[in-house]
Amino acid sequence: MNIAFIGIGVMGRGMVANLLKAGNDVQVYSRRRESAQEVVAQGAVWHDSIKGCVREADVVITMVGFPKDVEEVYFGQGGIILSAKPGATLIDMTTTSPKLAERIYSVAKEKGLQALDAPVSGGDTGARNGTLAIMVGGDEDAFLRCAPVFEAMGKTIRYAGSAGKGQHTKMANQIVIAGAVSGVAEAIAYAKAAGLDVNEMLGTITGGAAGSWQLANNGPKMAEGDYRPGFYIKHFIKDMSLAHEEAADRGLSLPVLDTALAAYRQLADEGYGDEGTQAIIRKYDKE
Repeated sequence: MNIAFIGIGVMGRGMVANLLKAGNDVQVYSRRRESAQEVVAQGAVWHDSIKGCVREADVVITMVGFPKDVEEVYFGQGGIILSAKPGATLIDMTTTSPKLAERIYSVAKEKGLQALDAPVSGGDTGARNGTLAIMVGGDEDAFLRCAPVFEAMGKTIRYAGSAGKGQHTKMANQIVIAGAVSGVAEAIAYAKAAGLDVNEMLGTITGGAAGSWQLANNGPKMAEGDYRPGFYIKHFIKDMSLAHEEAADRGLSLPVLDTALAAYRQLADEGYGDEGTQAIIRKYDKE
């Protein structure tokens, strides 16, 4: 299959690599050409513009940073909506606003295109290993047709329903993570204060009822002071802010989410926005 992939960052590199391994022809574009050097060396074809990248693609995948970036690559001059060939399927895998996903779907349909919102969970490790959880909104026939594309990148692949439902599922995912990653940081802070061996504690409780991806993966990083990003704080703030807005629209109060969001915003204000989400332990190390 001829696939165009827009946005070659921490996640995009692993995702493109797995699409190539599955035998697809992959065209790539990113704002910084150097970010795509690794996947070009693996067989992806670089393009200097979005228009050039997508014009012959059967499937166009986007994995960019923020809603404003999604707006730009889809609706800007020379963007995807105006440049994709008739009948192409557009898949936005960025975590973004459900309302924006619905807009992309509607405009794409008017142009003879199909659009899916398919945000992912699993971080850079899942992207590299092809084990992402992928939650998809849009027309079910488009979802089924693109199943081989998703299977090349993910392990848990679910159809969530109509346009925007993939993004709503991702909002739920991020709400869970907000509580889980905060809980891991607090457990480590408590262990240190109690004089426990932190790694021994983590090894003990990971196999019990407290076990989680955050505990198993980010717990050891917190213990070691390893703040390299698998998922940026600045992007998690964006995701939690979207979840907060969607909850507020529905009259929901989510205090755990709001507490985590406030903590991460403080870290970003202190200059840690480009660190990984495990850097929330910094908040407790100072107290």
